[in-house]
Amino acid sequence: MIKMVTHPERCKSCRYCERDCPKDAIKPSGKMNAQGYEYMSVDEDLCILCGTCYTVCPDLVFELLEAEA
Repeated sequence: MIKMVTHPERCKSCRYCERDCPKDAIKPSGKMNAQGYEYMSVDEDLCILCGTCYTVCPDLVFELLEAEA
């Protein structure tokens, strides 16, 4: 099973992930990270773990990891 892990501290709010998400599962969180950027949040109910966000993010905010049993 795969799970999504996010690293909000890396986000620079470029919003490529929001633009390209096929399920509109990524939206601004309304919160700022330590760098002063509004980071993105993932709606896990909408996310299909396709990896598009991982692919388009220049700052490695998203990770798809194999979940331990």
